[in-house]
Order: sequence, then structure tokens, then C-alpha cells
Amino acid sequence: MKEERFFYVPNATTCNELPEEESLHAVRVLRLKEGDELMLMDGEGTFFRAVVTMASGKHCSYSIEETLPQERPWPCHLHLAIAPTKMMERMEWLAEKATEVGFDELSLLDCRFSERRVVKTPRLDKIVVSAMKQSRKAWKPVVNEMQDFKTFVDRHHQGLRYIAHCYNEVPRVNLFCNLCAKQAVACSQILVLVGPEGDFSIDEVRMAVDAGFVSVDLGKSRLRTETAGLAAVMMMQLAQQR
Repeated sequence: MKEERFFYVPNATTCNELPEEESLHAVRVLRLKEGDELMLMDGEGTFFRAVVTMASGKHCSYSIEETLPQERPWPCHLHLAIAPTKMMERMEWLAEKATEVGFDELSLLDCRFSERRVVKTPRLDKIVVSAMKQSRKAWKPVVNEMQDFKTFVDRHHQGLRYIAHCYNEVPRVNLFCNLCAKQAVACSQILVLVGPEGDFSIDEVRMAVDAGFVSVDLGKSRLRTETAGLAAVMMMQLAQQR
């Protein structure tokens, strides 16, 4: 049985041609030709079974044969907000793995101790798309531009809100235990903040707590930023399955 080939086409129902990058992959790498089957995903919850109607050069046209709405695998909007690491490879790894595990939104924070204050989000977005196709996710996570920590915290965020940090001066509860206890409470979103390698400043932690964020830890181990981010996504996902 042939493996299904998935392509990301945001406007799949309003056009009949793959985006240029997807077309190049279909025609030049996979050598698809007229009559070959392919699967499209719009990133908004629907897969489409289609066939190639034309494959030439940089262009690959298709015809949709079947529309396949997908069931959302988790009820809440899962949102990770994190301060990027100095080495972008580590953030790229996080974006890929978090997409494979499953989440809905990634926000980048400019904090007091941030090691990186400029990020090329289009590259992160490409990594998310690739991971979404590989892991067969029907919904594409949103990647937001970097925002100032205070500006982000001061925004109105619905649902459950947490800030993960390592300060003993600020009382903490365990994120996973708290999420499991809160599953009886209907919520539209779960948001977890993760700081840079040097952690949030204690003033930032207190600012978030004053804004309604719950102070949490991610366990007894001290984690790197990208590991902490992935652990937070895993905990959000696992708590949804209980």
C-alpha cells in the first residue's frame, strides 16, 4: 500500500493548484504525474483526497475528489508562550516537536533576561508546516511575532493561565497536577509561559501573578528552555486525555 502524500494548501477549496514550494516538491522530488493521488490539508481541520490533473515545471494542479473533515483531538486551545534561546536551532526543534505532540499556538516573548530579541518567524512557520504534514495534524499551529513580556501579560487571555519559573520566593504548584485538577472546569484555552535560560526576572513573575497567572513548576528537574517548553506542551496534552 502506497503511503499517502500530504500537502499543505491553506485555500484548497478556492484554487486548483498547489503552492509553489509544494508544487516543486510534488513534481521534482516525488515525480507525481497526472492521475496520481495526493492528500491536501488546509490547516483548519479538513483533509481532501485529490488527484493530479497537471504536473509540469513549477506547477501542480489538482482536482478534489473527497472532503474529509477531521475531529479535533483536544478540546482546549493549547498556547505556549516562550522566550527564544540564543541558538535558534533549539527553538526550531521545539516548534517541530511541539507540533508533533499537538498544540495550537506559539508566542515568542521578549523578557528581561532574553538572549535573543529578534526571530525570523517565517522560518519557524515553515518548520511547523513540515511537522504538521509529517504528523498528520489537521490544524496548523499559529506562530506569533515576538512580543514584549509586559505587553503580552497585560493582554486579556481567556481560560487557564500559568507562568513556569524556578523562584522559591514565589509559591508554586505543579503544572500537571493543577491541570488535571482543573479538567472538571470548562475552559477555552490553556496558556503556559516559559522563560529564557536565565529564567524570568522575579519582577516579571510577580507581574504575571498579579495579572492572574498561576505560579507553577514543571517538576523537580531544572530544564533548558526548549525542554521546559516541550514538557509544558506534553503536560497540557496529557491532562486533556484524562
